[in-house]
Amino acid sequence: MNTARMNLPVSSLDSQTSPESEIDLMLLFRTLWRGKIWIILATIVAILIGGYYAYSIATPLYTTRAVVMLENRQEQVVDIESVMTGLSGDQATVNTEVEVIRSRGLLEKLVLKLDLLNDPEYNTELQPEPIISVTKIVNFSRGLMGLPPKEKRQLSERDILDATIDELLKKLSVSNIRQSYVFNILATSEDPQKAALIANTLGELYIRDQLEVKFDATAQATEWLTERVTQLQVELEDAESAVKEFVSNTDLVGPESLDALNRQLKDLRERLQKTKAAQVIAQKQADHLRALAEAGEFEEIVKQTNDPALRRLFLAQDNANDSSLKAFEARLANVLQNADQKNAQMIDQMNALSQSIDSLQIQIESQSKDLVQLQQLQREAEASRLIYEYFLSRMKETSVQQGIQQADSRVLSYAVVPLRPASPRKAIILFLSAIMGMIFGSGMVLLKEYAQNTFRAPEDLEHLSGATVMGQIPIIPARNRKKVLKYLTDKPTSAAAEAIRNLRTSILLSNVDKPPKIIMSTSSIPGEGKTTQSLALAQNLSGLGKKVLLVEGDIRRRTFAEYFEIKGKQGLLAVLSGEAKLEDVAIFNEDLKADILIGEKSAINAADIFSSDRFHKFLDDLRKKYDYVIIDTPPVLAVPDARVIGQSVDAILYTVKWDSTTRRQVSEGLKSLRSVGAAVTGLVLAQINKRGMKRYGYGDSYGAYGDYYDN
Repeated sequence: MNTARMNLPVSSLDSQTSPESEIDLMLLFRTLWRGKIWIILATIVAILIGGYYAYSIATPLYTTRAVVMLENRQEQVVDIESVMTGLSGDQATVNTEVEVIRSRGLLEKLVLKLDLLNDPEYNTELQPEPIISVTKIVNFSRGLMGLPPKEKRQLSERDILDATIDELLKKLSVSNIRQSYVFNILATSEDPQKAALIANTLGELYIRDQLEVKFDATAQATEWLTERVTQLQVELEDAESAVKEFVSNTDLVGPESLDALNRQLKDLRERLQKTKAAQVIAQKQADHLRALAEAGEFEEIVKQTNDPALRRLFLAQDNANDSSLKAFEARLANVLQNADQKNAQMIDQMNALSQSIDSLQIQIESQSKDLVQLQQLQREAEASRLIYEYFLSRMKETSVQQGIQQADSRVLSYAVVPLRPASPRKAIILFLSAIMGMIFGSGMVLLKEYAQNTFRAPEDLEHLSGATVMGQIPIIPARNRKKVLKYLTDKPTSAAAEAIRNLRTSILLSNVDKPPKIIMSTSSIPGEGKTTQSLALAQNLSGLGKKVLLVEGDIRRRTFAEYFEIKGKQGLLAVLSGEAKLEDVAIFNEDLKADILIGEKSAINAADIFSSDRFHKFLDDLRKKYDYVIIDTPPVLAVPDARVIGQSVDAILYTVKWDSTTRRQVSEGLKSLRSVGAAVTGLVLAQINKRGMKRYGYGDSYGAYGDYYDN
């Protein structure tokens, strides 16, 4: 049921498109519950389709897994900075290895090794062209336009290989188990043995690729080291030759001799200092003695020189001996001369020491420079020797390791041949099919209810109109209209009879203070069951022992002839014109147990007739003669007759055909009656189909009448 329309205010007949701001979830649930049969059917159909696909159409695919583990180690093969090391094992390295396993270069080796180029499962060029394809549709369209068909592009061997690798990539999955160095290689194929072969071969190729990379790296390192060792050998030989040549061309003493020369230089410098000090003293003494001599202080000279001969001569001089005096003077001159000579000798000795020091310094400087240069040459030669020996050792180690490389990974477990296909996952397909079926069925129910523009439930009709639904009349299972009254008479406990009795009760109780006597029955359009309802209501009222008159107010169509054998008789117009009395033209029907006043064809407009005072007077007379009068009028939307008659009656029954009359028709019909002040007493939902109610999910909305359908 359309939830937007059901939320309309009761007082509004024209506002059909203004939904409330909130969705009534309970109403939505009831709508889905009413459509449960359709939802169940859609679910069953979806399950059947999914089952057909899973068990008949879908190609079984087998998936298996090979497990490869990364060795977390770092083994140096050669060098100051390793030429080739193991993998570090950090997350970046692990992610890199995942991409290495899925690399196109490795997969190309796999395709060539397993000859997948000749396998239609992976080489789509070998697959038969489908019956319907994009190429065929395009060529067909071009043919309709008069254009030549589009030629298929010829693929090269490289293109075919790349396409095969792409197809293989779709059926391969490589993942790393969290917090580990383990990789899962998942392979999918239509052949279980092929799936296991692909997974295992890829793992082996990955490990072999690591070995090849290491072997190439080792070979390159060996080649480079060989060239480097040869170059270093030449450099070492040149360095050693330079040392020998320098030694042979230089008068070089050793470091020990140079140390001795330095010590000798030190001694000479010390002697020079001592000689300088002694010479200064001697010079001072000589000058002092001479000064004393000049001053005649001979006694002081004798004391300071402490010369025995001079002392004796000085003492002899006191005897005034000329020879002694001359001897003393001669001796004194000799003493002074000796002092000068001693001073001169010290000066000569100092000069000799200075010359020796200068010569020794020059020799030491020359020897030091040569020694420094020699040591530099020796260090360079030694460094060249150490580098040469190191690289020579690495070259030998690398040469030995060329055949003993180890891969950084190993196969932890090989893939086994799967016994059951991994897809299609039939249980999941069936489950998803059921879900999709439920969703589709619910969507269709809601869509149908949203698009539904008729009435299937009394509350829907009440919500739109604002009037009370007094009756719900099922389809009367009579073969033709003439047998309707007979059916109701023969089956008084049927659902139809019970519905008429309920309608009668509702009408009589609609105004307790002034029960209606003249009741008008109308509808929006023809064929809604208002005439049958009028007959059944008249029969039911007469069954109470009341005097009832059934008036055919539809003088344009005159449908009573289809129910009764009353052709060619006078009726309503004859009474209104005064040509006949009511008692003479009213026909008592045994099945109806009531009088019938048929309509007659008239050249005068029917609306004018019913608007006349004579007609109003006629109704007043009927109130006096009959307990109840039922007037069957034309449809409201067809002609204005019902609006005219409705202004003079006590109650108006408005019949709506179940699941047939549109909302707009009912809204317009009720609006037209209200426009002339003719208020509808109650609505009747007629010709209800029991099976239709159940089909639409309204089986619980028909009340207790459903219990009488089988009677």
